[in-house]
Amino acid sequence: MDVRDKLLVESPWKLMFSLSAPAILGQFVVGLYAFVDSIYVGQMVGTQAMSAVSAASPFILINNAIAVLIGIGSGSILSRAIGKNDKVTVDKIMGNLAFLVILLSSIVMIVGFIFAPGFLSLAGAEGKVLYMGVSYLRTVYIGSIFVNFMQVANMIIRAEGRMKTAMGIMAGGAILNIVLDPIFIIILPSSYGPQAVAVATVVSQFIQALVTLIYFLKKSPIVRFHGIRVAKELVPEIFAVGTSAMFMQVMALIQMTVVYNTAVRFGGETQIALMGAAQRVLQLAFVPIWGMSQGLQPVVGTNFGAEEYSRVKSVTNTFIIGSTCLAGIFFAIIELFPAQILSAFITDSRIVSAGVDNFRLMYSIFPTYGLLIMIITYFQAIGKAKQAGLMVLLRQLVLVIPLVLLLPVLLNNSVLGVWLALPLNDIIILIIAIVLLIKEYKYLDRLSENTEI
Repeated sequence: MDVRDKLLVESPWKLMFSLSAPAILGQFVVGLYAFVDSIYVGQMVGTQAMSAVSAASPFILINNAIAVLIGIGSGSILSRAIGKNDKVTVDKIMGNLAFLVILLSSIVMIVGFIFAPGFLSLAGAEGKVLYMGVSYLRTVYIGSIFVNFMQVANMIIRAEGRMKTAMGIMAGGAILNIVLDPIFIIILPSSYGPQAVAVATVVSQFIQALVTLIYFLKKSPIVRFHGIRVAKELVPEIFAVGTSAMFMQVMALIQMTVVYNTAVRFGGETQIALMGAAQRVLQLAFVPIWGMSQGLQPVVGTNFGAEEYSRVKSVTNTFIIGSTCLAGIFFAIIELFPAQILSAFITDSRIVSAGVDNFRLMYSIFPTYGLLIMIITYFQAIGKAKQAGLMVLLRQLVLVIPLVLLLPVLLNNSVLGVWLALPLNDIIILIIAIVLLIKEYKYLDRLSENTEI
């Protein structure tokens, strides 16, 4: 049975486990190395270095935004092309992808290198924290082309349905990065500070990008690299579908910049380290859910392209159940061991004790995130950019920014308002997402009836 047939006929539960397990494991390892990066920095370099990395982390999302813009858009087109047996479109994917990655990554690298000090100042970084953050961020931007090509091309491997291959490449690069981090911290002069971790990251990303390129030159059974060339007819749809995913990264950048700045204003400089640790944990806990969503994407896209509308609903419901259970596991761990988790990043026990209650509050609705992410992924997979974009825009910018700015004031200038704003925002977005999904399911029912006639 080939990949397309498997996506069209295999049991939804079996598909969920076979596609999601390797994606979750691979993405978890990737999330783990960002998590471990921060632990190395916090334990081996210091709390100020942890604050510097935390302040810089929102601006690394600029690269993530480029990657998901191209990757989600290209992956959606690829999945539907596979469902329709459209080989002409399939053969254009990699050349167009490479062109867009080189163009957009070069712009990010140049602009980011120049404006790194200004970026970090927006997040509330000052003095030594600002100095260390600039060197760290500039080093990360130097590797923009490598990390973006690696991430985008890996999304294409997953859109092919080859989750184990995608997992292996991502996991290999992540493990290499974890190994190189302490080595570079030790062998580079102490003046490098957290920049040593950034150097290790760029080296591992270069090697990972090279391995990925070799895969598409020699190994892929479906998608091959035929040279760097733009496919103008694909670009509008890539941008239309990928823009919602890109907005999630760009809006997260704006959101976290405002969050850090507001938290520092109402709670002091230590809030950067606390919020940074909380965000690293969130990224790690979110990664398996994103891994499951990447398993959902090719199944929904292929079945929708093949007009199997009832199966689209069945598969989506299955992934929603599975992702909710997965989110519940991480919720339990975070709520039971908050002090121990924060202590992995921050060595000062007083700062940890002051942040435990807010940390728990921030994760109070985490079990609902599986449902939310699967709904967004569903709309991306079938090419409905408007619905996905609406949810992302509301969640990352339109609602959360006013909440972050207003709640601390309403709570007598307390930093508690910053931490409370994040789960309250997600409750509102979840309600909107459920309403949109119910309407979409009714639309699928009508399509299914018309297909049967």
